[in-house]
Amino acid sequence: MRESPSPRDPERILHRLEWTVLRRLDGVLHGDYRTLFRGRGLDLADLREYQPGDDVRRIDWNVTARLNTPYVREYHEDRDLTAWFLLDLSASTDFGARMQKQAVATGFVTALARLLTRHGNRIGALVYGNRVETMIPARAGRRHVLHLLHKMVQRTEAPSRATKLGELLAGALPVLKHRSLVFVVSDFISQPGWEKPLAELARRHETIAVRISDPLESELPDVGIVSLEDPETGEQLFVDTHDPAFRRRYAAMAASGAAGMRESFAVAGVERLELSTEEPLLDALLRFARLRRRK
Repeated sequence: MRESPSPRDPERILHRLEWTVLRRLDGVLHGDYRTLFRGRGLDLADLREYQPGDDVRRIDWNVTARLNTPYVREYHEDRDLTAWFLLDLSASTDFGARMQKQAVATGFVTALARLLTRHGNRIGALVYGNRVETMIPARAGRRHVLHLLHKMVQRTEAPSRATKLGELLAGALPVLKHRSLVFVVSDFISQPGWEKPLAELARRHETIAVRISDPLESELPDVGIVSLEDPETGEQLFVDTHDPAFRRRYAAMAASGAAGMRESFAVAGVERLELSTEEPLLDALLRFARLRRRK
């Protein structure tokens, strides 16, 4: 079942997600919430030998040098958590064969924000259209989630220009004062230059790249001659999708681009979550839960 309520009514969107997604997610997590979201560590609890998969940022280099064996710090963790959503809602997210990428972003962010705030955590956001348009301070509560959702679905239309995702990531650096959990929600269709600020963000915060895609972006159907339009620049191009060689080239370029993105995420040191316009929201959240448990 696809969870896609009225795209312009924040209260209805949230209410339906609470009933169709969050209730079912609660039944799956069974109190496992703390394994998914952890607060900032403040007090050193212990040292132990490094194990594969540990965060290298927790290595105690002084102890490692003395014992000639890698050791990592363990902390007593606060119960509170601050999460930030860096939201790319540029024109390319309006695309989607069955569901727009923006609708996927809205559902994912709303469900996750409500899951966090129900446990007393705070959430904030930076919203990007063709510039950083809105900064929503980190607060808790259902009303605050509704405020965030309203900003997402009622965003103002602005003259289109090529997305510069680096502006959103760089703009977040001075805003996020304390170590936080950061979700970069985007299709990552952008001009180059976002990789460096993403890596800098990941050095300061626990960062997850949430990439949203549509199947038509990776493989074209055989439907004859069609007009393709860049939603950000307005440039149009006629292509013959009946040509199998063209479809193969298109798929190869898409695969190469996706592989390049994955490599950039790995180099930056961020976790990666792939969302599709054809995937039910609950399935996406369950994949996120499995990702967090493995970590």
